[in-house]
Amino acid sequence: MIRISMVCVAAFFVSLALVPISRYLARRFGYIAMPTKDRWHTQATPTMGGVAIAITVFGLALVFGQSETMWVLLVSAGLMFCIGFIDDISSLKPSTKLAAELAIAALLVFFGYRLEWVESLTGDTLLTLIWIVGITNAFNLLDNMDGLCAGIALIAGVSLFLAYGGSFVQQPEAVYLALVLGAAAGFLVYNIHPASVFLGDSGSLFLGASLAILSLGLDASNGSQANVLGVVAVPAFVLLIPIFDTTLVTFSRLLSGRDPAVGGRDHSSHRLVAIGLSERAAVVVLWSLAAMGGAVGVVTRYISPEWSVLLGALFLIAMGLFAVYLSQVGVYDDVNSETLRGQGLTPLVVNFVYRRRIVEVMLDACLIAVAYYAAYRLRFEGDGWSSNFQLFLQSLPLVVGAQVLALTVAGSYRGVWRHFTLIDGVVFTKSVLLGTASSVLALLFLYRFEDYSRTVFLIYALLLLLLLVGSRCSFRLISELIRRRRRSGNRLLVYGSDDDSVLAYRSMVDQARADYRMLGFIDDDRELHGRRVHGYSVLGGSERMHMLIRSQDVDTVLLGTSIEDQGRVAELKRLCSDYSVSLCRMDIGVRNLLDKQ
Repeated sequence: MIRISMVCVAAFFVSLALVPISRYLARRFGYIAMPTKDRWHTQATPTMGGVAIAITVFGLALVFGQSETMWVLLVSAGLMFCIGFIDDISSLKPSTKLAAELAIAALLVFFGYRLEWVESLTGDTLLTLIWIVGITNAFNLLDNMDGLCAGIALIAGVSLFLAYGGSFVQQPEAVYLALVLGAAAGFLVYNIHPASVFLGDSGSLFLGASLAILSLGLDASNGSQANVLGVVAVPAFVLLIPIFDTTLVTFSRLLSGRDPAVGGRDHSSHRLVAIGLSERAAVVVLWSLAAMGGAVGVVTRYISPEWSVLLGALFLIAMGLFAVYLSQVGVYDDVNSETLRGQGLTPLVVNFVYRRRIVEVMLDACLIAVAYYAAYRLRFEGDGWSSNFQLFLQSLPLVVGAQVLALTVAGSYRGVWRHFTLIDGVVFTKSVLLGTASSVLALLFLYRFEDYSRTVFLIYALLLLLLLVGSRCSFRLISELIRRRRRSGNRLLVYGSDDDSVLAYRSMVDQARADYRMLGFIDDDRELHGRRVHGYSVLGGSERMHMLIRSQDVDTVLLGTSIEDQGRVAELKRLCSDYSVSLCRMDIGVRNLLDKQ
């Protein structure tokens, strides 16, 4: 392990020294990425940072004497690098790139590199070819924002080390991975926003191919639970963000009538910026999700297959919800980054009611199955689980069907996720109770409820209610978290902290075109000062509001609660006018249209 660390550190410092040279040569010979309408960067930036990474890896592989033991890996990754380098210089056709990548993938399979996910050699060969080409191009697509691709590569590589443990450190591939990680870290120093150099296709294809190859055929049993899920879960979860981003972009472009092969500013990172995050914050969010995916992949190596299934299913469902949320972000009509940043949520292209409801039903079916499975796992351990597994399988279809019908009958599919309220929670509670009771009655009628556990259904009802409410609240939760992360936009102060004030705030934020950054509430009730209302602090009373206006720490004041004293209103108007602060109030009224005028 000490040797691996030394290799990684050496690669870091060599890359750190070579990247500026590569950057200078790129400027000298005109290899510059110019800003265009389908690219995110706003200034001319040299490419060829990937050249420094590749030279570092190949050169140190010779120095450390590993070139003979892993020549197939070096040659294959080197060929991928060459394809990217040629594309950087002369722009290869997508079909030409794909053909070359398939040929390299076939070379790897010929020399024994396989996924080993299925017993059929033919099926495994096809899966391996798709995996290598897919992951390689996924990293290429992921290189769309400063620090994103190289950072994800670092996280994925570290996750592979942790997942495969001590046995992997003894293999030649471990040295290669250490070289790749060190070289990528050295490059990342110059690629963090604002980046002074880009990877280029040569670098992104090289990193993607290296990680795709390293995830092939590694022993899944040493130091961990020997199960097929562990073999599949480690590479799938470790490399989940490149897969996630590529899938989201491909489907979004197809559904909007766009060519998936044509670049654009519609990746997950761009969508995060479109809803209010800064570039750095968007990258950090994706880094965090990549780390979570890597952690799930590592954990599945060391826990039982049964719990691995549950953990993996929950994480995939959460990522699916995140994908649905991002898919609703308007990014296709933008002409520049400032326009993009000003956009909010827009209807999904295919957001017809019936399709949305179908997705909800499918999601709920998955949640029901997960909750029921988890209830059995929590109730029974070891031999108890084995002896009750057939009961679980026998009753699962009945429970899913009864619960989905109960959700439909109780009206659970009439709500809108981003407007989820406590009343909707009551509806789901009724639905879960109705579905659970229906399932128990059906089992009582069919099997006399013999050998079934009442405790299982109690646990199931509680878990399902948490999952259903959590999934519906997820859109509001994501929106609130993103609003809190904003460091730009109009600084908003709300006078009043009652329900009307909260309603006024939400209506203003949802309907306004401009971005607002909530500072907090103002309330003259001293007992509320310092407390939190809907997640935001009550900063103080009117004196505090006046102080914030005078110190120019606020851009907009919203009167959520009316001020009865007209003298105070006049004073507030003068103060806001003197310091160029917007003063707003939401008026809601009801008028009978049949009344005579």
